[in-house]
Amino acid sequence: MKKVDKLYIGTRGSKLALWQAEWVKAELQNKYPEIEIIIKKIKTTGDKMLDVSLAKIGGKGLFVKEIEDALLQHKVDIAVHSMKDVPTELPERLHLAAICRREDPRDALITKIHDSRFKIQNFNDLPHGAIIGTSSLRRSCQLMHLRPDLKIVTLRGNLDTRIRKLDEGDFDAIIAAVAGLKRLGLSQRITEILQPDTSLPAIGQGAIGVECRIDDESINSIVSSINHFETSVSVKAERAFLKRLGGGCQVPIAAFARIELERIIMDGLVGSMKGERIIKGHVEGKPNSAEELGTNLAEDLLIKGATEILSEVYNRL
Repeated sequence: MKKVDKLYIGTRGSKLALWQAEWVKAELQNKYPEIEIIIKKIKTTGDKMLDVSLAKIGGKGLFVKEIEDALLQHKVDIAVHSMKDVPTELPERLHLAAICRREDPRDALITKIHDSRFKIQNFNDLPHGAIIGTSSLRRSCQLMHLRPDLKIVTLRGNLDTRIRKLDEGDFDAIIAAVAGLKRLGLSQRITEILQPDTSLPAIGQGAIGVECRIDDESINSIVSSINHFETSVSVKAERAFLKRLGGGCQVPIAAFARIELERIIMDGLVGSMKGERIIKGHVEGKPNSAEELGTNLAEDLLIKGATEILSEVYNRL
């Protein structure tokens, strides 16, 4: 294998994306102090189209395509992604060389602060007809299933922007990933962490993926050193579930896999856009059959009626 003296990381330019790239850089630098590691910011389609619902512009690959192009053109050596943004189908010459240790994968409710206290204390305290900001059909579907009275309004932009709009009075509450809030030092803004039975997480939520060229042996060897086995297995199960359902990251599909007592446990769901129907399933098995379990869970939901729901969703997008 050829010696690596310099390594270029491709990433989006958002605060969170840069935090993730810096984290990967630090992990690699710790193991390979002799390598010079340089971060290159790349603007993606998803970053340029902030005034449109992600679902309406076709969620697949919106935050990764330009970075993958840079990889294929040898402008960068690795790409650092939020795993929930990565499509299940990767370009032919690329693969995920590492999936790093997962942060908390759950969703968070964020409400306004008044006199050092949260104005609304938890999800159950949301007033009738409360306005909730989120860009995720997965989140809105599950919340409206529990509370059909809620008014869901599309909210995009970085976390600072979303929280500012909340504080300015545009929303009664917003929903964001716990992982992003923690990574950006905004844990104090979490009003309540929503449990998976309220809001099942997105596929890969909280996990960082490192993508590189399959044939680059030296880079693969370096990057594989930061792969986290349990996270990798769990996320692969979730992605197999999503792949079998043919869904992108912006469709009302959710799954959460984890390893407990040497077994993989996984929950998944498919829901209608307004949350009128939600189909859930659960599987357990051995970690070495993670992807098979994810596929089986998807098959189970399809048999229960997910095909009809997904057809309706795609027709309405």
